[in-house]
Amino acid sequence: MTTAERQRTAQELIRPQLPADLVQRGECPFDPAGGLTELSGQGRIHRIEHKGEIVWLVTGHDEARAVLADPRMSADRINSPRARKLISPELHAEMFPPERRAGSFIFMDAPEHTRYRRLLTGQFTVRRMRDLTPRIHEIVNARLDAMIEKGPPADLVQDFALPVPSLVICELLGVDYGDREEFQHRTAKLLSLHTTVDEQIKVNTDLRRFMHGLVRDKQRDPGDDLLSGLVRDTDLNTDELAGIANLLLIAGHETTANMLALGTFALLEHPDQLAKLREHPELVENAVEELLRYLSIISMGVSRHAKEDVTLGAATIREGETVVVSVPAVNRDETQYDDPHELRVDRPRGHHVAFGHGIHQCLGQQLARVEMAAGFTELLRRLPALRLAVPADEVPLRTDMSIYGVHALPVTW
Repeated sequence: MTTAERQRTAQELIRPQLPADLVQRGECPFDPAGGLTELSGQGRIHRIEHKGEIVWLVTGHDEARAVLADPRMSADRINSPRARKLISPELHAEMFPPERRAGSFIFMDAPEHTRYRRLLTGQFTVRRMRDLTPRIHEIVNARLDAMIEKGPPADLVQDFALPVPSLVICELLGVDYGDREEFQHRTAKLLSLHTTVDEQIKVNTDLRRFMHGLVRDKQRDPGDDLLSGLVRDTDLNTDELAGIANLLLIAGHETTANMLALGTFALLEHPDQLAKLREHPELVENAVEELLRYLSIISMGVSRHAKEDVTLGAATIREGETVVVSVPAVNRDETQYDDPHELRVDRPRGHHVAFGHGIHQCLGQQLARVEMAAGFTELLRRLPALRLAVPADEVPLRTDMSIYGVHALPVTW
């Protein structure tokens, strides 16, 4: 394999590529890419040819849900025809060894996916997440205590938005919170659009080593945490347990942290909506759903490939072709939402796809909702004078990451 092949970015190889005007956020940090908004007005599914690749881009709400619920649409992007075409067999084996694939059920189809999902569904019930609410409020207030004691200005990302979900998921999984910096740094590397293949291989190797150590600790001395329960109550092997723990740990802090920070930024930049939420704190659950819809931080989209020919509207997607569901466009479908480009914290809850749809719908969505509701409630209650400490256009955006948000959010009060 060539040096050039190894120096390509990992995201370029495993994620479908789209023109920049369809993915890069524009002048407003909360709106979808300008080209995406324009394209959405021209139809609901679009054939895009870019750098010699063909991608079907879905921007319609109903069409998106149809794709995500269709068993003929595969989530296995590691073994997709696109990946097999772009990655040599030698490099593919090095990037995706069997032990890395074990437990990574979000990249699996039924029935393989079903086996893992069933083992975990009972751990993330609405009731269990509601039972965690008092503890989550304690964690939120402890972080606010520390931030307030240190005094303004503060970086809301490092001082609040990142620690809260990290503490929650560490406690839920039984991970030592002292290890958070290690997995957070490695997660950031994995999600960067600029991480090379060699860098990704190293990071994944290091993460697997860390998770294997954690699993062995639970096997020797199980506790009452979720991972210990999987060790004790299932027949999963060490590779599978490490893969599941890795997946839950990364997903459990990264997306929620970005929603807390970007959501706060959006509220501060929409003072009428911020005032409405302060005046009516009972709207917080509606506000959470609206921010999920409005911000759509999975801005690169959700990809699938057709396992056979599939008709979608007037389009025929051929076997092996790639489909990308554009979450930012789908969540602003004008046939689904009134004034979709407006942020309204009192908007009635709708069927957004921020958490996906179908069998791969986010397993931890209820936990994320509880964390966001607690986070926004306590943040606005305890810091009534919260405001940006820098001009809005100086807030550093995560345009270099596969999950959108802000790298920092300087605030004062």
